[in-house]
Amino acid sequence: MRQIANQERKDIKIMAQASENNKENQFGDDIKIPDPIALGQALLKAYEHAQPVLSDMMGKYSQSWAEQDFDPMNITQTYMEFLQSLMQDPQKFWDMQTQYWQNYMQIWQDSARKFMGEDVQDLINPEKGDRRFSAKEWQDNALFDFIKQSYLLTADWMENTVRETQGLEEPKKEKLAFYARQFANAMSPTNFVLTNPEVLKETLKTGGENLVRGFENLIEDIERGHGELKISTTDYTAFELGKNLATTPGSVVYENDLIQLIQYEPATDKVYKRPLLVIPPWINKYYILDLRPDNSFIKYALEQGHTVFIISWVNPNAALAKKSFEDYMREGVLAALDEIQTITGEPDANAVGYCLGGTLLAITLAYLAANKKADRVASATFLTTLLDFDQAGQMKLFLDDEQLKAMDKEMSEKGVLRAKQIQKTFSLLRSNDLIWSFVVNNYLMGKEPFPFDLLYWNDDSTNMPAAMHSFYLRAMYRDNLLTKPGGITMGDTPIDLSKIKTPAYFLSTREDHIAPWTATYEGTQMLGGPVNFTLAASGHIAGVVNAPARKKYCYWSADKTPRESEKWLESAAEQDGSWWPHWDKWLKTYGGEKIKARAVKKALESAPGRYVKVKSD
Repeated sequence: MRQIANQERKDIKIMAQASENNKENQFGDDIKIPDPIALGQALLKAYEHAQPVLSDMMGKYSQSWAEQDFDPMNITQTYMEFLQSLMQDPQKFWDMQTQYWQNYMQIWQDSARKFMGEDVQDLINPEKGDRRFSAKEWQDNALFDFIKQSYLLTADWMENTVRETQGLEEPKKEKLAFYARQFANAMSPTNFVLTNPEVLKETLKTGGENLVRGFENLIEDIERGHGELKISTTDYTAFELGKNLATTPGSVVYENDLIQLIQYEPATDKVYKRPLLVIPPWINKYYILDLRPDNSFIKYALEQGHTVFIISWVNPNAALAKKSFEDYMREGVLAALDEIQTITGEPDANAVGYCLGGTLLAITLAYLAANKKADRVASATFLTTLLDFDQAGQMKLFLDDEQLKAMDKEMSEKGVLRAKQIQKTFSLLRSNDLIWSFVVNNYLMGKEPFPFDLLYWNDDSTNMPAAMHSFYLRAMYRDNLLTKPGGITMGDTPIDLSKIKTPAYFLSTREDHIAPWTATYEGTQMLGGPVNFTLAASGHIAGVVNAPARKKYCYWSADKTPRESEKWLESAAEQDGSWWPHWDKWLKTYGGEKIKARAVKKALESAPGRYVKVKSD
């Protein structure tokens, strides 16, 4: 069946290109009259191919809708409260309405003047970094400029109306504003053929063939999602783990149900005596820190003379449903430290925890401190790590009690929270970049997504065991128990982060939408030892994975960590380039003496190992 489908795709693409080969149908340089026979055959063939796929898709969605509440995101009640609050001050609402229409008429008048050839400044402009309106037509053409400005004005009005409504609790305002923004993003004129100048140009240029190709891309993405739309964000055939991703030489030296521990071959003749353990988050795969040789954090650490180990977490299935957060500590971090001591003979190690891996590292340090074993970790690096979850950003919008109950129901049935559910959540946080830009590229422009290693990794996400994930979401995001000494326990040990005396380096990123830097900064106030805080430019991934050779972005550093994050920023000095050398200089003070490099002597299999290759689908 798959071979037949592939042949049908080839037939469709051949027929869709028929009019392009017919030069007599050209009308000017950029406009082509489509060959109606070839285009009609292509559309018919695409429809025939699509029918069973779409039927299967609708069947699955019908079943899904029947199994869940009509309002799974729990927004209806919040919206009703918003309307009630809005009506309590009708004058303010009408004032906002009046201002909106005044601005709308101003845009209309300015557009008329621009149409007549006058040089007119836009009343409203896209936010910095909004790439949707980068085509010159959005600025130069009076019609498209009017469409752009009226859309931006309406989107801003929707969000401001929510935010300025009195009597609505702040968390509910944030939730409603988020969904208003999602609606506005979906209704952007860039997402429709007739209001996107680039799509219009492509349609005229190809005689509509781009829309045929786009329809075929849509069907292929539904097939890839096994009946659900799974938007392609990159060329998945362009990458292979161990071949052009995760290629740093090393070996798996230990494994259990939850982890494979990888030891990397040294890159220098001499190494620091104290080894380095990297603890990545298990919500994604570890190779974000070892994508390519030119941006590999692992390779960089090896080149600085560190003996590097990294945890590769299992991609769990229902058999691991009962694995707890404590299991991740014991079978993850503690088991890795034990094995590193066996291999190197060193009683302690430096440790790096990334995101959720950093939260686990902090809990492990508090556990070790309470059990008089704090000296097992000599220094701790926290990369974009939340310890205080009070201001944990937009992720909290998905974690009210109703949504937690819905997740519990799914996890109780399947044993895990499926990777695709987590991925959808993260995509919504940046829907213009991770959803709508690909809708336009793949389905309207009819193009294939560009091969991009970061997006390949982003799509290669993992499941979450039910017991662990339920505890994590409630204890951290909902109840923020790490801020309360003894708020959680690991075994019989109360966890108190203030007991941690281990020297710590915090790295946060200024545009982080998953772990806002002002929230991660709170962690510096919760530990009891010396703390260094560094802030990198860019976001949760790009700000961390920023090799020095790229000479990109910048970072801020300061000697002290005052109580307020803004006070810290006022005193911080801006530095050009990557934060990696700054961190390495700090880490080397805890590296110990130099010794002969350690070759890998124990190998269960070559890196990257088999755990990381398990796909969630």
